[in-house]
Amino acid sequence: MSTPHNNAKKGDIAETVLMPGDPLRAKFIAENYLENPVCYNEVRGMLGFTGTYKGKRISVQGSGMGMPSIGIYSWELFNEYDVKNIIRVGTAGAIADNVNLRDIIIGLSASTNSNFASQYRLPGTYAPTASWDLIDAAVMVAQERDCPFHVGNILSSDTFYDDAASLADWKKMGVLGIEMEAAALYMNAARAGKNALCILTVSDCPLKGLSTSAEERQTSFRNMMEIALDAAVLLP
Repeated sequence: MSTPHNNAKKGDIAETVLMPGDPLRAKFIAENYLENPVCYNEVRGMLGFTGTYKGKRISVQGSGMGMPSIGIYSWELFNEYDVKNIIRVGTAGAIADNVNLRDIIIGLSASTNSNFASQYRLPGTYAPTASWDLIDAAVMVAQERDCPFHVGNILSSDTFYDDAASLADWKKMGVLGIEMEAAALYMNAARAGKNALCILTVSDCPLKGLSTSAEERQTSFRNMMEIALDAAVLLP
């Protein structure tokens, strides 16, 4: 079995998948953390690998940028490949004053300026939320690692270059940081009856004028990767 975007066969993909936006970050995680990784997908350059980590079978696959892209890949993983858990590992821009460069954000919920939820024809505003079991595992690991982390609301934006420049308005509502995928992932998981979480490394602080390099974003955010992997090991 395959899809238009993934040439994996049934059984090639583990029940738990780490999903970075950048396929090269997926390759980095597979080569540096997984034992005996096997590449199961190269369609459109969206690399996917399955191996083992501390004895647990885990996959890692790129999602691309933005909610339409992760919407496609996560939907197929949940509904076509029997994946139970997806942990997005990505980068974010800090909004809150107490969130600093390279801190970890664990996305409890994901506000959004996207129209993604309109497909469900709901008579109100839906609140995309992460799965408690994944949050609990990630927080436990982050505490054990004693690294700076924050748990709370993030903003999934449809725009990277936002003409409205509205970050200060989201900051007023306690949003920790901005990224571009989590809300769609959380909605797909809810609709499929599966589990999802977004763990982010702060790559820039747009309100403070601080940023990291492209190379750092691809390969050096190991705390985030290791929290996600160790949290995955704790799952039943």
